[in-house]
Amino acid sequence: MHFPRLPDWLIYACVVVALLIAAIGRQERADAPEPPPPTPEVEGEILGPSSPFDPSVVVDVPDETGPATGTAFSIAESGVWLTARHVVEGCRTTAIVVGEGQGVTARVTIDPKGEAAILTTDGGAPPLPLALAAGLHRGERAYHPGFPQGEPGEATSKLIGRENLVVRGRGARSEPVLVWAETGRTEGLDGSLGGLSGAPALDNQGRVIGVTIAESPRRGRIYTTAPETVEATLASTRRRFVAPPLNASLNPENYFRVADSLRRDLRVAQVVCLTT
Repeated sequence: MHFPRLPDWLIYACVVVALLIAAIGRQERADAPEPPPPTPEVEGEILGPSSPFDPSVVVDVPDETGPATGTAFSIAESGVWLTARHVVEGCRTTAIVVGEGQGVTARVTIDPKGEAAILTTDGGAPPLPLALAAGLHRGERAYHPGFPQGEPGEATSKLIGRENLVVRGRGARSEPVLVWAETGRTEGLDGSLGGLSGAPALDNQGRVIGVTIAESPRRGRIYTTAPETVEATLASTRRRFVAPPLNASLNPENYFRVADSLRRDLRVAQVVCLTT
């Protein structure tokens, strides 16, 4: 079959449009790793329940722990915080940093079945609102404010789907997690997002939809707890956590300013683990 030859002006126009799309798409991803491979799921469709047939990601956790820093966030002004389990597990002393060289000792409660951990302190900060029961859609955005590499910083991402986290070594278990494609980060923040573990994953209304727990720099992915996992962790406390809305929407243009405000108010704080 013979196809007619396209006119030169149409070919040139297509090339120009492709270059413009590529240039615009790079603006938000300038400091992000290479994107993951495209997925067959339809963007915008509601995310279904977890399944044992979801893809797996394996993490090896050493038996011995060392000093570490991470991120925590307030869920009750009386002094209740959430963080990632691996940040505080095995710590001799855990503290919430409240100022330069100042910290408040925190008591740690580990959920043996999940990656979320609860910290309690004597007094706390204004809490972040929770939206763990909200329906999630593929392609929706999350914001991760915290302390990557031990410094104030943040990242933003879009939801890809679900996987099963398989932990080998200390705290061996399997649990469902959410997978996000990183789409932006603090200007000048290169390399690992280590230290962002324990940060809240916020929706565009500033509500918590998960806890940031891991990254895959090579694939440009961020992993968070599944909402149902955090709900189970909080249910074990037999407390009800209610917080007023932030009165601030988040978007790719302002999320770093909102993140700075959350850190100033200690709604999002640095957590330090000492093993000696």
